[in-house]
Amino acid sequence: MSILLAQKFEEKRTKKALEMLLIDRRNEFRELAASLFLGVPSSKHIEKWEEFVLNFCFEVSEAFRCWSGTKNLEVTSAMKTLTILRQCSRGKTTLNQMTHLLNIAYNLAEEFRVIYKRIE
Repeated sequence: MSILLAQKFEEKRTKKALEMLLIDRRNEFRELAASLFLGVPSSKHIEKWEEFVLNFCFEVSEAFRCWSGTKNLEVTSAMKTLTILRQCSRGKTTLNQMTHLLNIAYNLAEEFRVIYKRIE
């Protein structure tokens, strides 16, 4: 949860918001995880995989802000973009499949922010 905490999220509210998001969006989390963890042996159980996927969603959301020009480019923006695209495109055969995952990731990050703001 270190990246989430680095983005000024409170740990208690973050956990509650993630739990609430998972109630409705668990399938989307699993779909992203299946793509992100492609090639990872199933015998290696990844602890807190939901947090890992949510952190990836925040990376996609931040990258989109750079792509759309609403946020200034950073020195590492190009490398982050390539990494995101490679992670989303592994095992995919069309650009539509990759953009589907990018849309899921972006929407999950934005929904998390909305839920987080509503929790007190």
